[in-house]
Amino acid sequence: MSKRKQIYKKKGNIIKDLTRKILKVLNQNSEKSFNYKQIAAKLEITDANGRNQIIQKLEALKGQQKVEEVDRGKYKVVPRDKYYIGTIDATSNGNAYFICEELENDVYIPSRNLNKALDNDTVKIYLYQRKNSKKEEGDVVEIIQRAKTEFVGVLQLNKNFGFVVPDDQKMYADIFIPQNKLRDAEHGMKVLAKMTDWPANSKNPFGKIKEVLGKPGDHNTEIHSILLEYGLPYKFPEKVEADAATIPLEISEEEIAKRRDMRKDLTFTIDPKDAKDFDDALSFEVLENGNYEIGIHIADVSHYLQEDTVLDAEAYDRATSVYLVDRVVPMLPEVLSNGVCSLRPNEEKLTFSAVFEIDEKAHIINQWFGRTVTYSDKRFAYEEAQEIIETKGNVVSKEISITGESYTVDDKIVEATLKLDELAKKLRKRRLKQGAITFDRIEVKFNLNEKAEPIGVFFKESKDANKLIEEFMLLANRNVAKFIGAKKGGGASNNTFVYRVHDEPDLEKLASLQTIVSKFGYTNKIDTKNKKTTSASLNQLLQDVHGKGESNMIETLAVRSMSKAVYTTQNIGHYGLAFDYYSHFTSPIRRYPDVMTHRLLQHYLDGGKSPKAEAYEEKCKHSSEREYLASKAERDSIKYMQVKYMADHKDQEFEGVISGVTEWGIYVEIIENKCEGMVRIRDIKDDYYIYDEKQYALVGQSTQNMYQLGEQVKIKVKNTDLERKHLDFTLLEKISN
Repeated sequence: MSKRKQIYKKKGNIIKDLTRKILKVLNQNSEKSFNYKQIAAKLEITDANGRNQIIQKLEALKGQQKVEEVDRGKYKVVPRDKYYIGTIDATSNGNAYFICEELENDVYIPSRNLNKALDNDTVKIYLYQRKNSKKEEGDVVEIIQRAKTEFVGVLQLNKNFGFVVPDDQKMYADIFIPQNKLRDAEHGMKVLAKMTDWPANSKNPFGKIKEVLGKPGDHNTEIHSILLEYGLPYKFPEKVEADAATIPLEISEEEIAKRRDMRKDLTFTIDPKDAKDFDDALSFEVLENGNYEIGIHIADVSHYLQEDTVLDAEAYDRATSVYLVDRVVPMLPEVLSNGVCSLRPNEEKLTFSAVFEIDEKAHIINQWFGRTVTYSDKRFAYEEAQEIIETKGNVVSKEISITGESYTVDDKIVEATLKLDELAKKLRKRRLKQGAITFDRIEVKFNLNEKAEPIGVFFKESKDANKLIEEFMLLANRNVAKFIGAKKGGGASNNTFVYRVHDEPDLEKLASLQTIVSKFGYTNKIDTKNKKTTSASLNQLLQDVHGKGESNMIETLAVRSMSKAVYTTQNIGHYGLAFDYYSHFTSPIRRYPDVMTHRLLQHYLDGGKSPKAEAYEEKCKHSSEREYLASKAERDSIKYMQVKYMADHKDQEFEGVISGVTEWGIYVEIIENKCEGMVRIRDIKDDYYIYDEKQYALVGQSTQNMYQLGEQVKIKVKNTDLERKHLDFTLLEKISN
């Protein structure tokens, strides 16, 4: 629980955690006063932009009475108040940490001091020093805002009342349900309970049953439970569906006349073979000068999704589509997502386009942004496009039917696909040279039967066809952001815009990653001297581990060393992609920030002035939070399906890699299917084992036998728990290297 540190400074960008950094300097020297130049020197900030940010922040802190100006331009910290406002980060053992921008480190809060505060609640705490210790602890004195009041759990019914035992392991109290609030729910059923009150003299909160989900272990019950646990809806309100049904499906000649007509341009889509909504299409034309005109055409959702409507409010609230193992929970009703907005083949569609003139070396010569009308000539699955690329256009009989439709591949489309692949590879090579990091991770997918039961596991790896689409989507996203965010003469504009930003990695986490990978024999140092050396050494590591048994574990650890990408109006660039400007423009069917990007782009194309950033920043924050919750739901659905799959393989032996070591046991990831489970320390019977944190190992006290991170072992499934989404393994033997 330590503060993140930046690897290096960036000129012309927003300085992250500046409040914390300034207060740290002043707190460490509380008897002295400093001017902005002295503070800048201590923070190693040398550029004018950074110093201006310090000046502005000092004025803001002065207004908040956190610092005082003791002499002209010289500041001291106001003696620390013992009360702070921040958020609770609960742990599964009942204790928590308090996170606050004003404090250098997170503050430990023992369970006895939580005062009924729950995970992610906004609270006020009193800070005090532990008895006989230099460390500080917090005591919650006020709950300012609950993060959530609805919990999924199992109802335990008594004669006149019930208790809901929450699935969420961070929720440490069962919810008391009086008899008149049970809604005829039966004992043992999984339900959604809403907290209504928490009396001062009660150990448990009071609540009511809001929805009965079904019997624990039933497939739909568990999937709906996952969604509701994170506050994600699984169906649309009737009013929203009714409004969507009134949307006109026909495109008027009047609307076409307002747009650039690109219906005659060769245009096609490339998507997963089971995709139902098509956000994007590519058009291709060879120009007379030998260059190429390439259009990235995106569904014009903002034309149909008008602001201040029921539909828009619902889309904003959801903010993202949720991709679970067996279904998609869309951001937009089906009439929009799979119908009028989807760029289906042989249909005219309203689109928002980024059109580029590109030369043979994949350099941008000209660009154009605006609303268009397009016509998709073909729909390809990635596998079909990949066959064209791998065979250099010599597709067998030129007949492809992966998508369920047999049709002849047009020579022009073959030519376009091959040239787009060639240009995409040049764009990618240049991006990597500039410091981009490539996480070409293998995705675990399940073959499901008609009952949505897993009957097989397969791995999905990104190939040339996927990378082709990725590069042109990145090109559009980057150039749209740069078009709005950068001044023509250089420097940043003041235009409010929605950026997708990604901060530098955490130096401490990279050091930890270095220690771990060295135990696998990867001795090349992760060089954090600057951006390019950091990226190059990470890319080398990812290349070295690719295809190895430990690859998934190391790639996961590498991802965790990165900062999280978020939406914001404050542009700091995108570290992972090595872009100074980046936005999300290409998926408005499934991401609300893309809808905002379209609206703002059109606003500026129409000559509009920059709107106030505050309202957009709030929407960005909401979108980032919903994206985070959706990703957690997606991971839970994968864990659930892994447990369900392994329940049918209890008699089988598997080889796995020790992917985690804790004081209560070892985690093992099965090599052939990436399913992860735990061997509990109490179940290893040949010795008494204790956890050695420095060696990332369990060590036997008599034999000195060691089970260490990265070692290969044989296991068998001991127990599967669908409700907790947990696997227990029996350790059979260690596999000698």
